[in-house]
Amino acid sequence: MRSQYSRLSLLAACIAAALLLPTAHAQENAPTSVPQREDSQAAQWSLGLAAGTEQSPYRGYGNKTRALPLLMYNGRYFQFMGTTADLKLGTLGPVGFTLRAKYTDDGYEGSDAPILNGMEKRKGSFWVGANAIWRNPYADLSLEWLTDASGNSGGQTLKLRAEHQFKAGNFTLAPYLGINWMSSDYVDYYFGVRQNEATAQRAAYQGSSTANLIGGLRTGYRLTPSQSLFLDVHVTRYGSGITDSPLVDRSSAAGVRAGYLYRF
Repeated sequence: MRSQYSRLSLLAACIAAALLLPTAHAQENAPTSVPQREDSQAAQWSLGLAAGTEQSPYRGYGNKTRALPLLMYNGRYFQFMGTTADLKLGTLGPVGFTLRAKYTDDGYEGSDAPILNGMEKRKGSFWVGANAIWRNPYADLSLEWLTDASGNSGGQTLKLRAEHQFKAGNFTLAPYLGINWMSSDYVDYYFGVRQNEATAQRAAYQGSSTANLIGGLRTGYRLTPSQSLFLDVHVTRYGSGITDSPLVDRSSAAGVRAGYLYRF
């Protein structure tokens, strides 16, 4: 376990060093795709509605479909969007830093799918950590580290993502690619099978740390200066720590989200 965290610390240090490398063409205020998180001195509020569906990795679970209202705020020192809130720490050259709090609904009930019958409930978690983003003309690079503050899984996640934005009139296109690392505690909590949960069809399984690859395309269309539509289509490729679980029957999953935003 100690060697595992040593490798993680080395990986985080290398990525952080790469984020801090100066660039002659860096643009601190490079635009982002819809929904936008603009760096502005004036506070900005947005209201909207989003809906999405995503394939679940759990065997026989089907798709997870949700619709929810959106409330966004972006100020000089604080911003939140959906279930994520950031405290802005400032910038160092082209790199911006924030402290982050986030809620994720990654859990399940034993009644959600036949393979989960008899499993103890896994709860969603409240996460805290930090995020850094380097804006430059080639790709916006972000690095997020979070730890489970609720103590449900006791896990950690590390996410590295690259995104580049193209604009054509009122349309915005932003392809992105990332890697999401999850600690063994996280994987074991959500994809592991405890000894008392094992059956003839569901062997006991202790999850190990893994890394998922994710790629997608975000698009936006500005209807008016204050109104916009957005669409996000993505695919996740699961690491072996997840695909080896007897609860899982797929190696990848697709998802789509769409919504409307009104900015005040």
